[in-house]
Amino acid sequence: NWSGSLIVASLTGAFGSSFLYGYNLSVVNAPAVYIKKFYNETWERRYGFSVDESTLTLLWSITVSIFAIGGLVGAIIVTPIVKFFGRKCTLLLNNVFAVTAALLMSFSLLAGSFEMLILGRVIMGVDAGISLSALPMYLSEISPKEIRGSLGQVTAIFICIGVFTGQVLGLPEIFGQESRWPYLFAAIIVPSLIQVVILPFLPESPRYLLLEKHNTSKAEKAFQTFLGKDDVSHEIEEVLAESRVQRNTKLVSILQLLRTRAVRWQVITVVVTMGCYQLCGLNAIWYYTNNIFSEAGINHETIPYVTLSTGAVETLAAVFSGLVIERLGRRPLLIGGFGLMVVFFAVLTVSLTLQKTVHWLPYLSIFCILAIIASFCIGPGGIPFVLTGEFFQQSQRPAAFMIAGTVNWLSNFVVGLLFPFIQSGLQTYCFLVFAAICFAGATYLFFVLPETKNKTFHEISQAFAKRNKVSLEMQEMNHYPGERKSSAEQESNFTSSVDNGETKKGIV
Repeated sequence: NWSGSLIVASLTGAFGSSFLYGYNLSVVNAPAVYIKKFYNETWERRYGFSVDESTLTLLWSITVSIFAIGGLVGAIIVTPIVKFFGRKCTLLLNNVFAVTAALLMSFSLLAGSFEMLILGRVIMGVDAGISLSALPMYLSEISPKEIRGSLGQVTAIFICIGVFTGQVLGLPEIFGQESRWPYLFAAIIVPSLIQVVILPFLPESPRYLLLEKHNTSKAEKAFQTFLGKDDVSHEIEEVLAESRVQRNTKLVSILQLLRTRAVRWQVITVVVTMGCYQLCGLNAIWYYTNNIFSEAGINHETIPYVTLSTGAVETLAAVFSGLVIERLGRRPLLIGGFGLMVVFFAVLTVSLTLQKTVHWLPYLSIFCILAIIASFCIGPGGIPFVLTGEFFQQSQRPAAFMIAGTVNWLSNFVVGLLFPFIQSGLQTYCFLVFAAICFAGATYLFFVLPETKNKTFHEISQAFAKRNKVSLEMQEMNHYPGERKSSAEQESNFTSSVDNGETKKGIV
């Protein structure tokens, strides 16, 4: 089922999208000292005195956290963009944001303007907000149901690779020096250019072409390209069957989706998984890593190299998840990942609290950090994006990804804003808060989440129909009661498109 075009589309799409998201999460860590020095020198040159410590801390906090604000903007505007331009073209157009941000951030030192760096982080956040919705949408629509989970995990894998790449390039031997840190941001251009060169030669999402653009001939060619076979009549009919059940393919707004009883539990489940994805405490782990490594007796100059182990474990765990997701399913990996995080958070709390009394406990803390990262990447790190693409019909999907993206970025911002206060008040016991969130998420998913492995979008809707207390036929009738077409009209329209030469006789 893995055709060459499918592999190239997933790798190219992820390299220019989710890779950049992961890269920008970690790229600011290594040059933090030099960037703060640049802020201070710029301030002194402008105003004739050095910036005070509190103002410098505020500027740096804004630089780091404003990435999430840009991401929220991107998540909000993605729906109209994917509607008018399609999934593939949205990914291509999104590179304008990435290249603009890279130029602003890389030339900020030369121009002597820290505002350029902050503005670049905002624009880069917009790029990430769009890509984390458009990419999973594209991947879920081009892949056969048998490998939809594995292909969806490409998003998470490339986020991890991006984080690891940012750590590697930030080493002192490469760009982690005072004179070279702008190159860390200039490197963003490379994945964008590769995507711009390769992606135009690959088809648009066939489901988008068929259900939203009503272009059957292009949809057929897209299916043939991605599936690597000539006879795609079964796939065409499967999509058309979904269309007949839906009664229409007009895009649903967020308000309409929230008011639709037939997808109530799907929306709640997406909100819970995306919220737990950000609130489960992984950001806290990154905050504590250097301190824990230092407590374990690791030399300060060696810590950046040891930190690479966290990025390597993250990447390997994500790859492992991609390899087994179609055998084990989404449900065990997601619930198991959160469950393991609860256990290791509890052990980490004990080891951090008692590490000054027992000499070997700091090494247990290091093990717990790596175990928490691995547990996260096995399930919670990528499956929420897969589920968002699987839970909803074609007309609902853009609005669903907007909701998921909004929850994702708001939760990201909340963690960045509140964690310093949580850490200050609870100290090492702050991890118990995250353990409680993971436990709550795992419990909810255990009782609510159905297995979606190897199921069509129509079958997944059926799995939720009973919980939503509505028949599947009622699902689409709730959308546009005054605008839906009859089945006869739809069949007539489709037959008309066949007569006009838009599809082949064999497909009919």
